[in-house]
Amino acid sequence: MRHATLRQLKVFETVARRLSFSRAAEELHLSQPAVSTQVKQLEDHAGLPLFEQLGKRIFLTPAGREMLRHSRAIISQFSEAEESMALLKGISGGTLNVSVISAGDYFFPHLLAEFDRRHADIKFHLDVNNRQELLQKLSENLTDLAVMARPPLNMDVVAEPFAPHPYVIVARPDHPLARQVRIPRSELLHYPFITRELGSDTWNSMQDVFGEELCKFRIALEIRSTETIKQAVMAGMGIAFLSAYNINLELQVGNLVILDVENFPAMMNWYVVHRKDKHLPPVAQAFKGFLLEQGSQLIETFTRFKVPPPALGRRGKTAKIADKK
Repeated sequence: MRHATLRQLKVFETVARRLSFSRAAEELHLSQPAVSTQVKQLEDHAGLPLFEQLGKRIFLTPAGREMLRHSRAIISQFSEAEESMALLKGISGGTLNVSVISAGDYFFPHLLAEFDRRHADIKFHLDVNNRQELLQKLSENLTDLAVMARPPLNMDVVAEPFAPHPYVIVARPDHPLARQVRIPRSELLHYPFITRELGSDTWNSMQDVFGEELCKFRIALEIRSTETIKQAVMAGMGIAFLSAYNINLELQVGNLVILDVENFPAMMNWYVVHRKDKHLPPVAQAFKGFLLEQGSQLIETFTRFKVPPPALGRRGKTAKIADKK
């Protein structure tokens, strides 16, 4: 094992975590042959197979499980060393390691760009994950900060809201409900819905909003991609419950409309989350402060969605797109 490299350990850990060479390659931005080569070289150093294939799936061997335990310990020690060096450097020259839930990828790069303009020589490591992947990164201390809509209740984390997260019901412009006002929520039961997959943040938020009514909805499709949901709605396959921050372009060009449903927008929050025992490097501390102080205003500017006052939200008034500056 003396000739094994940190790169090989990181590639192996990713494959072991995802139990897929192709998904690991996608996460690492490498080709699948490159991932396979790194794992094969580590197996040669170990002198034992680390994975076994049963059917189309791969599993860790006993040697693989032991290697995974040591790999994570070594990777963690290197991360701690990097954080110690970052402390000496301060914000400038540091690396911001942050993960965001997939619903946030429509505005989050704008926040990073604005933060970058205010601080010199910062490097960014950004992961866009589904909820399960993001929680796993938090659990395994693989990210400094996580940006999400629903903080975990069963993890020892610090979670602070930094921006509102409005959800709306969208349809194509010629939908029968498109020109109606103060639509009763019960009216939605008569139309097919296109939703995110069970367990996603959007699905869980939809469940919070509709409660027991959700089981009465006509779910036509469950789709893992917000972009595909929007295309399906535009194709006339149904209506959808989506984050208001995900539909700016479609509203501008007139491909989607927000339905004026009672008690909508449904208001949630965006949270910045980190492990309670995490010693945040200066750049992460600075970015957290940036989100808490200015995140809400900047998101509204980037997405051009003006969040209505609470009283309007309770009466079901449709939120409007803010005018261009």
